[in-house]
Amino acid sequence: MPDDNSHTSSRRQILTGVAAAGLVTAAGASRSRAAEMAAPTPALVDPENAYPRPPFPQQSQPWPGLAGKMTPRPDHGETSYRGSGRLAGRKALITGGDSGIGRAAAIAYAREGADVAIAYLPAEEPDAREVIALIRAAGRKAVALPGDLRNRKYCDTLVQRAHRELGGLDILVSNAGRQRHQDSILDISDEQFDETFRTNIYALFYLSKAAIPLMPRGGAIIATASVNAFSPSEILLDYSATKGAIVAFVKSLAKQMVHRGIRVNAVAPGPFWTALQVSGGQTEENIHNFGAETPMGRAGQPVELAPVYVLLAASEASYITGQVYGAAGGTGVG
Repeated sequence: MPDDNSHTSSRRQILTGVAAAGLVTAAGASRSRAAEMAAPTPALVDPENAYPRPPFPQQSQPWPGLAGKMTPRPDHGETSYRGSGRLAGRKALITGGDSGIGRAAAIAYAREGADVAIAYLPAEEPDAREVIALIRAAGRKAVALPGDLRNRKYCDTLVQRAHRELGGLDILVSNAGRQRHQDSILDISDEQFDETFRTNIYALFYLSKAAIPLMPRGGAIIATASVNAFSPSEILLDYSATKGAIVAFVKSLAKQMVHRGIRVNAVAPGPFWTALQVSGGQTEENIHNFGAETPMGRAGQPVELAPVYVLLAASEASYITGQVYGAAGGTGVG
């Protein structure tokens, strides 16, 4: 049986060790707080004047258009977006990932730690090559999958290839869109109407149906709708109709997917400065003053939507599904 002195000595050693460990922990916490205090504070951004304001040079491009040929060139976050690991290890497929909102999402996802596959039309290859390089520069896997979303077979193959080449798929961003202005319904051909619906809503249906069986619990589907779903432009009748359909589709699908553990949401942008606008989406007069009608008096830049797409994909948004997030420069639409 141990004597009392031995017992007391053992207790003293244990208590001394606990105290020392506490001091180490406290010192570590102190250093962490000091490091946080020493880190540069992000600068405040004046939302009204942070980005280019109209008038813009009058310009047009053949559809589908290239961001690299726009003046001013859109900001997708190439030099400004900073990640913090919010999507570490995730696997994302983004349609229309070569330019505009899809490009901003692709850059942000990669810098948040995700591997990314982008879908785009072959004519958009110059923009797509830049995005692939940016994803790889972030240290993530990049997969380029050109093709035409109006084709059902391509949509199915696209999802299968993204899943295989990324080693999984847990984020689907159905973003690619077709927009062509017409003054009257009498000017909208059957071919245009069909192309718009196939690109904007049929593709969302095809991609979702192909992706859902492959997605794990915790996955996310994000669609790009538009303020035109709620306040349709008179010159974008067919486009507005598809965006309204996307809102209804997302809200319905979200209810179906709850018990699969997959969240489904949409983003409803207002006027954003993308190649979609200068390749037939708006009149040249509208391009000249694009975004001037908003309370902010300017168009949005794609990088300004990147945090919304990150949020809707991130696990922190676990209670957000069936929602439509608006970003329209103060119009209150969406």
